[in-house]
Amino acid sequence: MSRTERRYPDPSVLGGEVGLWTSILNYLPASRAREAAAEAEELGYGALWFGEATGREIFTTAAILLSATSRIQIATGIANIFVRDAWATNAASKTLAEAYPGRFVLGIGVSHRPLVEMRGHDYRSPLATMRSYLEDMRRARFDAVGPEREAPVLLAALGPKMLELSRDLADGAHPYLVTPQHTAYARGILGEGPLLAVEQGVVLTEDRTEALRLARSHLSRYLRLPNYRNSWLRQGFTEEDLSGEGSDHFVEALVAWGDEGRIRERVHEHLDAGADHVCVQVITDRPGAGLGREWRVLAHALLA
Repeated sequence: MSRTERRYPDPSVLGGEVGLWTSILNYLPASRAREAAAEAEELGYGALWFGEATGREIFTTAAILLSATSRIQIATGIANIFVRDAWATNAASKTLAEAYPGRFVLGIGVSHRPLVEMRGHDYRSPLATMRSYLEDMRRARFDAVGPEREAPVLLAALGPKMLELSRDLADGAHPYLVTPQHTAYARGILGEGPLLAVEQGVVLTEDRTEALRLARSHLSRYLRLPNYRNSWLRQGFTEEDLSGEGSDHFVEALVAWGDEGRIRERVHEHLDAGADHVCVQVITDRPGAGLGREWRVLAHALLA
């Protein structure tokens, strides 16, 4: 799909400039996950993003959350292309887009070698595999009632080649664990049209020691993944920044902390750098307790 054929030049398909990214849903029973989605919608967030690793199946979860809400966008961030074929993903996306018009966003990505190989799949040529996958999705048969308008397709993209693919064959990109400087870099590659939805981790505390503790706990599993390490090195961090638990400079560049005013500043840095949408991820060490309080505080700061 060329840029002139893009279906989604309007960022409003992402529900607005600010959404939520959450990893807590797997810690909650389905009934409470539905309540969390409804609360995010009531607070005014434009979209609710969630990922796929070893928890609930991502399209089933999207259906559960869509059924519990009436306005908010539900976005996969991301569905792993190695664990289901392109026809299955295409069918799931069309099914949800037809059942919930204008409310589903399909984020897909190559995930990471350990997460793919632990499920018995061959992690091969991520860029070529993604290109072929997108082409297969376009060719896939779907012998059922389709949506009036397809769900936008965003790629988990960090490096230049995947960002170019996001521009040329998808509707945009969904970078994760990036700085506002990377957002400007991504917008430069994407150009003016494609959608750019970036994730931003935050810790709502004015205690720097506590903020760094929580941020390092969050980042520790990602520091072991080559895809992210390579991305951070391209972003200008050094091997020393990435050693051990990560330098203070690295941690504070990736995770915003402080009061709601400081969080708002970081979100606006991404928007000023070219993001259409920032999905804020609240980092906590009590995921099973839910994030209602933090979401309410941030809604007052970010959605006013």
